[in-house]
Amino acid sequence: MGNTLYLECQTGISGDMTVAALLDLGADQEVLEKALDSLPLSGYRVEISRVKKSGLDVCDFHVILEEDNHDHDMEYLYDHGAHSHGHGHPQEHATEEHSPGAHAHGRHAHRGMQEILEIIHGGDLTERAKDLAVRIFNIIAQAEAKAHGTTVDQVHFHEVGAVDSIVDVVAAAVCLDNLDVTETIVTEVAEGRGSVRCAHGILTVPVPAVLHIAEASGLPLHTVNRQGELVTPTGAAILAAIMTKTALPERYRVIASGMGAGKREYDPPSILRAMMLQELAGEEEAGSGAEGDFIWKLETNVDDCSGESLGFCMEELLATGARDVYYSPVYMKKNRPAYELKVLCDEEHRRKLENIIFLHTTTIGIRRTRYERTVLPRTSGACETSLGRIRIKCVTLPDGSQRRYPEYEDVASIARERGCSYQEVYAQVKI
Repeated sequence: MGNTLYLECQTGISGDMTVAALLDLGADQEVLEKALDSLPLSGYRVEISRVKKSGLDVCDFHVILEEDNHDHDMEYLYDHGAHSHGHGHPQEHATEEHSPGAHAHGRHAHRGMQEILEIIHGGDLTERAKDLAVRIFNIIAQAEAKAHGTTVDQVHFHEVGAVDSIVDVVAAAVCLDNLDVTETIVTEVAEGRGSVRCAHGILTVPVPAVLHIAEASGLPLHTVNRQGELVTPTGAAILAAIMTKTALPERYRVIASGMGAGKREYDPPSILRAMMLQELAGEEEAGSGAEGDFIWKLETNVDDCSGESLGFCMEELLATGARDVYYSPVYMKKNRPAYELKVLCDEEHRRKLENIIFLHTTTIGIRRTRYERTVLPRTSGACETSLGRIRIKCVTLPDGSQRRYPEYEDVASIARERGCSYQEVYAQVKI
Protein backbone atom coordinates (compact mmCIF):
# COMPACT_ATOMS: atom_id res chain seq x y z
CA MET A 1 0.00 0.00 0.00
CA GLY A 2 2.94 2.36 0.61
CA ASN A 3 3.11 5.26 3.08
CA THR A 4 1.32 8.60 3.29
CA LEU A 5 3.56 11.66 3.69
CA TYR A 6 2.38 15.06 4.89
CA LEU A 7 4.65 18.04 4.18
CA GLU A 8 3.90 21.11 6.28
CA CYS A 9 5.30 24.03 4.28
CA GLN A 10 4.42 26.87 6.66
CA THR A 11 7.81 28.54 6.08
CA GLY A 12 8.29 27.46 2.48
CA ILE A 13 10.26 24.62 0.95
CA SER A 14 13.56 23.98 -0.82
CA GLY A 15 15.47 20.94 -1.99
CA ASP A 16 17.85 20.75 0.96
CA MET A 17 15.02 21.30 3.47
CA THR A 18 13.13 18.41 1.89
CA VAL A 19 16.06 16.00 2.07
CA ALA A 20 16.80 16.96 5.67
CA ALA A 21 13.17 16.49 6.74
CA LEU A 22 12.99 13.07 5.06
CA LEU A 23 16.22 11.96 6.74
CA ASP A 24 14.87 13.10 10.09
CA LEU A 25 11.66 11.24 9.30
CA GLY A 26 13.57 7.98 8.99
CA ALA A 27 15.09 7.69 5.51
CA ASP A 28 18.23 5.54 5.63
CA GLN A 29 21.33 7.78 5.58
CA GLU A 30 23.58 4.93 4.41
CA VAL A 31 21.29 4.19 1.46
CA LEU A 32 21.35 7.88 0.52
CA GLU A 33 25.13 8.21 0.78
CA LYS A 34 25.67 5.05 -1.27
CA ALA A 35 23.33 6.34 -4.00
CA LEU A 36 25.04 9.76 -4.13
CA ASP A 37 28.49 8.19 -4.22
CA SER A 38 27.44 6.17 -7.27
CA LEU A 39 26.58 9.27 -9.35
CA PRO A 40 29.07 10.19 -12.10
CA LEU A 41 29.44 13.57 -10.42
CA SER A 42 32.33 15.16 -8.57
CA GLY A 43 33.31 18.44 -6.97
CA TYR A 44 31.24 18.22 -3.80
CA ARG A 45 30.77 16.55 -0.46
CA VAL A 46 27.63 16.12 1.66
CA GLU A 47 27.38 17.07 5.31
CA ILE A 48 24.43 15.80 7.38
CA SER A 49 24.21 17.29 10.87
CA ARG A 50 21.92 18.62 13.59
CA VAL A 51 21.37 22.36 13.99
CA LYS A 52 19.34 24.56 16.33
CA LYS A 53 16.45 26.60 14.96
CA SER A 54 14.71 28.70 17.64
CA GLY A 55 15.84 26.15 20.18
CA LEU A 56 14.58 23.18 18.14
CA ASP A 57 16.86 20.29 17.19
CA VAL A 58 16.58 20.07 13.40
CA CYS A 59 18.28 17.98 10.71
CA ASP A 60 20.44 19.83 8.19
CA PHE A 61 21.47 18.56 4.75
CA HIS A 62 24.30 20.56 3.22
CA VAL A 63 25.97 20.13 -0.17
CA ILE A 64 29.45 21.67 0.05
CA LEU A 65 31.18 22.43 -3.24
CA GLU A 66 34.93 22.14 -3.71
CA GLU A 67 34.84 25.49 -5.49
CA ASP A 68 33.83 28.20 -3.04
CA ASN A 69 30.09 28.80 -3.32
CA HIS A 70 28.67 32.17 -2.33
CA ASP A 71 25.16 31.62 -3.58
CA HIS A 72 23.91 32.07 -0.03
CA ASP A 73 25.05 35.70 -0.12
CA MET A 74 21.93 37.63 0.87
CA GLU A 75 23.61 40.91 0.03
CA TYR A 76 23.62 39.86 -3.61
CA LEU A 77 20.06 38.54 -3.78
CA TYR A 78 18.25 41.04 -1.60
CA ASP A 79 20.30 44.22 -1.38
CA HIS A 80 18.52 46.11 -4.15
CA GLY A 81 17.20 49.27 -2.63
CA ALA A 82 15.91 48.28 0.79
CA HIS A 83 17.73 45.19 2.03
CA SER A 84 15.45 42.40 3.27
CA HIS A 85 16.27 39.19 5.04
CA GLY A 86 14.76 36.50 2.89
CA HIS A 87 14.58 32.77 3.23
CA GLY A 88 15.19 31.22 -0.18
CA HIS A 89 17.94 28.81 -1.14
CA PRO A 90 19.52 30.33 -4.23
CA GLN A 91 22.14 27.60 -4.48
CA GLU A 92 19.44 25.36 -5.91
CA HIS A 93 17.47 27.85 -8.01
CA ALA A 94 16.25 26.39 -11.23
CA THR A 95 16.24 29.56 -13.21
CA GLU A 96 18.78 31.16 -15.42
CA GLU A 97 17.51 34.43 -13.95
CA HIS A 98 18.83 33.48 -10.52
CA SER A 99 22.35 32.69 -11.56
CA PRO A 100 24.89 35.25 -10.41
CA GLY A 101 26.22 34.98 -13.98
CA ALA A 102 29.27 37.23 -14.36
CA HIS A 103 28.95 38.39 -10.76
CA ALA A 104 32.24 38.56 -8.90
CA HIS A 105 31.32 35.50 -6.85
CA GLY A 106 31.71 33.32 -9.94
CA ARG A 107 29.28 31.14 -11.85
CA HIS A 108 28.23 27.52 -11.94
CA ALA A 109 28.57 25.25 -14.93
CA HIS A 110 25.74 25.22 -17.43
CA ARG A 111 24.11 21.88 -18.12
CA GLY A 112 21.36 20.82 -20.48
CA MET A 113 18.63 18.30 -19.69
CA GLN A 114 20.41 15.51 -21.55
CA GLU A 115 23.54 15.90 -19.41
CA ILE A 116 21.48 15.87 -16.22
CA LEU A 117 19.56 12.76 -17.31
CA GLU A 118 22.84 10.98 -18.06
CA ILE A 119 24.07 11.76 -14.54
CA ILE A 120 20.86 10.43 -12.97
CA HIS A 121 20.78 7.25 -15.06
CA GLY A 122 24.47 6.69 -14.42
CA GLY A 123 23.91 6.28 -10.68
CA ASP A 124 23.14 3.09 -8.78
CA LEU A 125 19.57 4.08 -7.90
CA THR A 126 16.35 2.09 -7.89
CA GLU A 127 14.18 2.56 -10.96
CA ARG A 128 11.56 4.35 -8.89
CA ALA A 129 14.12 6.80 -7.52
CA LYS A 130 15.51 7.45 -11.01
CA ASP A 131 12.04 7.99 -12.46
CA LEU A 132 11.17 10.45 -9.68
CA ALA A 133 14.41 12.44 -10.08
CA VAL A 134 13.82 12.65 -13.83
CA ARG A 135 10.23 13.76 -13.27
CA ILE A 136 11.34 16.54 -10.93
CA PHE A 137 13.87 17.87 -13.45
CA ASN A 138 11.34 17.64 -16.27
CA ILE A 139 8.93 19.77 -14.24
CA ILE A 140 11.65 22.38 -13.72
CA ALA A 141 12.67 22.27 -17.40
CA GLN A 142 9.09 22.78 -18.58
CA ALA A 143 8.70 25.77 -16.26
CA GLU A 144 12.00 27.23 -17.46
CA ALA A 145 11.10 26.70 -21.10
CA LYS A 146 7.83 28.57 -20.59
CA ALA A 147 9.54 31.39 -18.70
CA HIS A 148 12.16 31.87 -21.44
CA GLY A 149 9.95 31.17 -24.45
CA THR A 150 11.98 28.18 -25.60
CA THR A 151 11.80 24.38 -25.64
CA VAL A 152 12.79 21.89 -22.96
CA ASP A 153 15.72 20.51 -24.95
CA GLN A 154 17.11 24.04 -25.38
CA VAL A 155 16.95 24.92 -21.69
CA HIS A 156 20.38 25.22 -20.09
CA PHE A 157 20.41 25.32 -16.34
CA HIS A 158 22.68 27.34 -14.15
CA GLU A 159 22.28 26.44 -10.46
CA VAL A 160 19.84 23.57 -10.98
CA GLY A 161 22.27 22.08 -13.45
CA ALA A 162 25.09 22.63 -10.98
CA VAL A 163 26.34 19.97 -8.65
CA ASP A 164 24.53 21.05 -5.50
CA SER A 165 21.07 21.05 -7.05
CA ILE A 166 21.51 17.74 -8.88
CA VAL A 167 22.45 16.26 -5.52
CA ASP A 168 19.40 17.82 -3.82
CA VAL A 169 16.98 16.42 -6.40
CA VAL A 170 18.52 12.95 -6.50
CA ALA A 171 18.76 12.85 -2.69
CA ALA A 172 15.07 13.76 -2.33
CA ALA A 173 14.08 11.04 -4.81
CA VAL A 174 16.22 8.42 -3.04
CA CYS A 175 14.77 9.30 0.38
CA LEU A 176 11.17 9.25 -0.87
CA ASP A 177 11.77 5.86 -2.46
CA ASN A 178 13.47 4.54 0.67
CA LEU A 179 10.49 5.61 2.80
CA ASP A 180 8.10 3.98 0.26
CA VAL A 181 6.02 7.14 -0.07
CA THR A 182 3.06 6.60 -2.39
CA GLU A 183 0.73 9.40 -1.21
CA THR A 184 1.78 12.96 -0.38
CA ILE A 185 -0.47 15.56 1.24
CA VAL A 186 0.30 19.27 0.82
CA THR A 187 -2.34 21.55 2.32
CA GLU A 188 -0.64 24.89 1.61
CA VAL A 189 2.74 26.27 0.64
CA ALA A 190 3.78 29.58 2.19
CA GLU A 191 5.47 32.03 -0.18
CA GLY A 192 6.90 35.43 0.67
CA ARG A 193 6.67 38.86 -0.89
CA GLY A 194 9.05 41.31 -2.49
CA SER A 195 11.67 40.65 -5.11
CA VAL A 196 14.97 38.95 -5.75
CA ARG A 197 17.95 40.07 -7.84
CA CYS A 198 19.25 37.90 -10.67
CA ALA A 199 21.56 38.11 -13.64
CA HIS A 200 18.77 39.65 -15.73
CA GLY A 201 17.57 42.17 -13.17
CA ILE A 202 14.95 42.19 -10.41
CA LEU A 203 12.25 39.49 -10.30
CA THR A 204 9.06 39.53 -8.28
CA VAL A 205 8.46 36.72 -5.78
CA PRO A 206 7.27 34.08 -6.57
CA VAL A 207 9.83 33.87 -9.35
CA PRO A 208 8.70 32.75 -12.84
CA ALA A 209 9.75 29.09 -12.46
CA VAL A 210 7.87 28.69 -9.18
CA LEU A 211 4.84 30.47 -10.60
CA HIS A 212 4.72 28.24 -13.70
CA ILE A 213 5.18 25.08 -11.64
CA ALA A 214 2.35 26.13 -9.32
CA GLU A 215 0.14 26.94 -12.30
CA ALA A 216 0.75 23.59 -14.00
CA SER A 217 0.46 21.40 -10.90
CA GLY A 218 -2.14 23.17 -8.77
CA LEU A 219 0.16 23.78 -5.81
CA PRO A 220 -1.87 25.46 -3.01
CA LEU A 221 0.21 28.62 -2.57
CA HIS A 222 -0.38 30.96 0.35
CA THR A 223 1.27 34.39 0.36
CA VAL A 224 2.43 35.46 3.80
CA ASN A 225 3.48 38.92 4.96
CA ARG A 226 7.24 38.26 4.90
CA GLN A 227 9.81 39.81 2.65
CA GLY A 228 11.83 37.17 0.84
CA GLU A 229 11.60 34.11 -1.37
CA LEU A 230 10.29 31.17 0.65
CA VAL A 231 9.74 28.66 -2.17
CA THR A 232 12.55 27.69 -4.52
CA PRO A 233 11.98 26.15 -7.94
CA THR A 234 13.52 22.89 -6.75
CA GLY A 235 11.22 22.77 -3.74
CA ALA A 236 8.18 23.57 -5.88
CA ALA A 237 9.14 20.91 -8.43
CA ILE A 238 9.52 18.22 -5.75
CA LEU A 239 6.04 19.05 -4.46
CA ALA A 240 4.57 19.04 -7.96
CA ALA A 241 6.10 15.63 -8.65
CA ILE A 242 4.81 13.89 -5.52
CA MET A 243 1.67 15.74 -4.35
CA THR A 244 -1.46 13.56 -4.53
CA LYS A 245 -3.79 15.37 -2.09
CA THR A 246 -4.34 18.89 -0.75
CA ALA A 247 -6.38 18.02 2.35
CA LEU A 248 -5.64 16.04 5.49
CA PRO A 249 -7.91 13.11 6.39
CA GLU A 250 -10.54 13.90 9.00
CA ARG A 251 -8.78 11.69 11.54
CA TYR A 252 -5.30 10.27 11.39
CA ARG A 253 -2.44 8.94 13.46
CA VAL A 254 1.10 10.36 13.21
CA ILE A 255 3.46 7.41 12.75
CA ALA A 256 6.69 9.40 12.50
CA SER A 257 7.82 13.01 12.11
CA GLY A 258 10.91 14.93 11.05
CA MET A 259 12.16 18.49 10.58
CA GLY A 260 14.49 19.87 7.93
CA ALA A 261 16.40 23.14 8.30
CA GLY A 262 16.69 25.93 5.78
CA LYS A 263 20.02 27.69 5.37
CA ARG A 264 19.00 31.26 6.14
CA GLU A 265 18.22 32.98 9.36
CA TYR A 266 14.60 34.03 9.32
CA ASP A 267 11.91 34.78 11.86
CA PRO A 268 10.05 32.45 12.12
CA PRO A 269 12.82 29.95 11.32
CA SER A 270 12.87 28.15 7.99
CA ILE A 271 11.83 24.62 8.94
CA LEU A 272 10.05 22.03 6.83
CA ARG A 273 8.07 19.50 8.88
CA ALA A 274 7.41 16.04 7.46
CA MET A 275 5.02 13.50 8.96
CA MET A 276 4.09 9.94 8.10
CA LEU A 277 0.36 9.52 8.63
CA GLN A 278 -2.06 6.65 8.97
CA GLU A 279 -5.68 7.50 8.24
CA LEU A 280 -8.03 6.19 10.91
CA ALA A 281 -11.05 4.24 9.74
CA GLY A 282 -13.47 1.68 11.07
CA GLU A 283 -13.28 1.08 14.80
CA GLU A 284 -10.12 3.21 15.03
CA GLU A 285 -11.99 6.24 13.65
CA ALA A 286 -14.74 5.80 16.23
CA GLY A 287 -12.20 6.76 18.87
CA SER A 288 -14.15 5.16 21.74
CA GLY A 289 -12.22 1.93 21.94
CA ALA A 290 -15.51 0.01 21.86
CA GLU A 291 -15.83 -3.05 19.72
CA GLY A 292 -17.75 -2.51 16.52
CA ASP A 293 -17.96 -3.14 12.81
CA PHE A 294 -18.09 -0.39 10.23
CA ILE A 295 -18.78 -0.29 6.52
CA TRP A 296 -18.98 2.40 3.83
CA LYS A 297 -21.92 2.94 1.51
CA LEU A 298 -21.13 4.72 -1.75
CA GLU A 299 -24.04 6.20 -3.69
CA THR A 300 -24.48 8.03 -6.96
CA ASN A 301 -27.34 8.79 -9.37
CA VAL A 302 -26.82 8.14 -13.06
CA ASP A 303 -29.29 9.16 -15.78
CA ASP A 304 -27.16 9.16 -18.93
CA CYS A 305 -25.33 5.83 -18.86
CA SER A 306 -26.13 2.67 -20.85
CA GLY A 307 -27.25 -0.56 -19.23
CA GLU A 308 -24.20 -2.32 -20.61
CA SER A 309 -21.86 0.18 -18.93
CA LEU A 310 -23.69 -0.14 -15.63
CA GLY A 311 -23.55 -3.94 -15.80
CA PHE A 312 -19.83 -3.88 -16.57
CA CYS A 313 -19.26 -1.42 -13.72
CA MET A 314 -21.01 -3.79 -11.30
CA GLU A 315 -18.78 -6.67 -12.39
CA GLU A 316 -15.64 -4.58 -11.90
CA LEU A 317 -16.77 -3.37 -8.47
CA LEU A 318 -17.45 -6.89 -7.22
CA ALA A 319 -14.17 -8.16 -8.64
CA THR A 320 -12.25 -5.37 -6.86
CA GLY A 321 -13.58 -6.04 -3.37
CA ALA A 322 -17.08 -4.55 -3.05
CA ARG A 323 -19.18 -6.35 -0.44
CA ASP A 324 -22.36 -5.72 -2.41
CA VAL A 325 -23.47 -3.69 -5.43
CA TYR A 326 -27.02 -2.91 -6.47
CA TYR A 327 -29.07 -0.48 -8.55
CA SER A 328 -32.42 1.13 -7.73
CA PRO A 329 -34.64 2.80 -10.35
CA VAL A 330 -35.27 6.47 -9.57
CA TYR A 331 -36.74 9.54 -11.27
CA MET A 332 -34.56 12.65 -11.40
CA LYS A 333 -35.00 16.23 -12.59
CA LYS A 334 -37.38 16.71 -15.52
CA ASN A 335 -38.81 13.25 -14.76
CA ARG A 336 -35.82 11.53 -16.31
CA PRO A 337 -35.66 7.80 -15.43
CA ALA A 338 -32.32 6.93 -13.87
CA TYR A 339 -30.55 4.50 -11.57
CA GLU A 340 -29.10 4.98 -8.12
CA LEU A 341 -25.94 2.92 -7.73
CA LYS A 342 -25.14 1.74 -4.21
CA VAL A 343 -21.93 0.01 -3.17
CA LEU A 344 -21.07 -1.48 0.21
CA CYS A 345 -17.36 -1.76 0.97
CA ASP A 346 -14.68 -1.56 3.64
CA GLU A 347 -12.17 1.26 4.03
CA GLU A 348 -9.38 -0.74 2.39
CA HIS A 349 -11.17 -0.85 -0.95
CA ARG A 350 -13.11 2.44 -0.85
CA ARG A 351 -10.82 4.62 -2.98
CA LYS A 352 -10.31 1.95 -5.64
CA LEU A 353 -14.06 1.41 -5.89
CA GLU A 354 -14.72 5.15 -6.19
CA ASN A 355 -12.20 5.29 -9.05
CA ILE A 356 -14.01 2.42 -10.80
CA ILE A 357 -17.34 4.23 -10.51
CA PHE A 358 -15.86 7.41 -12.00
CA LEU A 359 -14.16 5.43 -14.77
CA HIS A 360 -17.06 3.23 -15.88
CA THR A 361 -20.10 5.50 -15.37
CA THR A 362 -20.95 9.09 -16.31
CA THR A 363 -21.25 10.32 -12.74
CA ILE A 364 -19.30 13.36 -11.57
CA GLY A 365 -19.88 12.91 -7.85
CA ILE A 366 -20.17 10.14 -5.26
CA ARG A 367 -21.83 10.36 -1.85
CA ARG A 368 -20.41 8.22 0.93
CA THR A 369 -21.59 7.38 4.42
CA ARG A 370 -19.90 5.29 7.08
CA TYR A 371 -22.26 2.95 8.94
CA GLU A 372 -21.81 1.02 12.13
CA ARG A 373 -23.33 -2.43 11.83
CA THR A 374 -23.94 -5.60 13.84
CA VAL A 375 -22.56 -8.72 12.20
CA LEU A 376 -23.03 -12.32 13.31
CA PRO A 377 -19.86 -14.40 13.69
CA ARG A 378 -19.35 -16.54 10.62
CA THR A 379 -17.05 -19.21 9.26
CA SER A 380 -16.68 -20.86 5.86
CA GLY A 381 -16.25 -24.53 5.12
CA ALA A 382 -17.70 -27.44 3.15
CA CYS A 383 -19.83 -30.49 3.80
CA GLU A 384 -20.32 -33.80 2.06
CA THR A 385 -23.89 -34.68 0.97
CA SER A 386 -25.44 -37.55 -0.96
CA LEU A 387 -25.40 -35.22 -3.96
CA GLY A 388 -21.74 -34.18 -3.60
CA ARG A 389 -19.46 -31.72 -1.81
CA ILE A 390 -20.97 -28.27 -1.20
CA ARG A 391 -19.30 -25.17 0.24
CA ILE A 392 -21.17 -23.60 3.14
CA LYS A 393 -21.24 -20.49 5.31
CA CYS A 394 -21.97 -21.10 8.99
CA VAL A 395 -23.24 -18.27 11.24
CA THR A 396 -23.68 -18.24 15.01
CA LEU A 397 -26.83 -16.63 16.44
CA PRO A 398 -26.86 -14.63 19.71
CA ASP A 399 -28.30 -17.63 21.57
CA GLY A 400 -25.38 -19.79 20.47
CA SER A 401 -27.26 -21.81 17.89
CA GLN A 402 -25.91 -22.11 14.37
CA ARG A 403 -27.25 -21.94 10.83
CA ARG A 404 -25.63 -23.22 7.67
CA TYR A 405 -26.14 -21.66 4.26
CA PRO A 406 -24.90 -23.39 1.10
CA GLU A 407 -23.07 -21.37 -1.55
CA TYR A 408 -25.32 -20.61 -4.50
CA GLU A 409 -22.81 -21.59 -7.20
CA ASP A 410 -22.30 -25.08 -5.76
CA VAL A 411 -26.05 -25.72 -5.33
CA ALA A 412 -26.81 -24.49 -8.84
CA SER A 413 -24.00 -26.57 -10.37
CA ILE A 414 -25.21 -29.82 -8.74
CA ALA A 415 -28.83 -29.10 -9.66
CA ARG A 416 -27.83 -28.73 -13.32
CA GLU A 417 -25.63 -31.83 -13.31
CA ARG A 418 -28.29 -34.06 -11.71
CA GLY A 419 -31.33 -32.51 -13.33
CA CYS A 420 -33.03 -31.83 -10.00
CA SER A 421 -34.47 -28.67 -8.47
CA TYR A 422 -32.45 -26.04 -6.67
CA GLN A 423 -34.64 -26.45 -3.57
CA GLU A 424 -33.93 -30.20 -3.41
CA VAL A 425 -30.16 -29.65 -3.34
CA TYR A 426 -30.46 -26.72 -0.92
CA ALA A 427 -32.43 -28.84 1.53
CA GLN A 428 -29.53 -31.31 1.77
CA VAL A 429 -27.42 -28.67 3.53
CA LYS A 430 -29.52 -25.98 5.25
CA ILE A 431 -30.36 -26.45 8.89
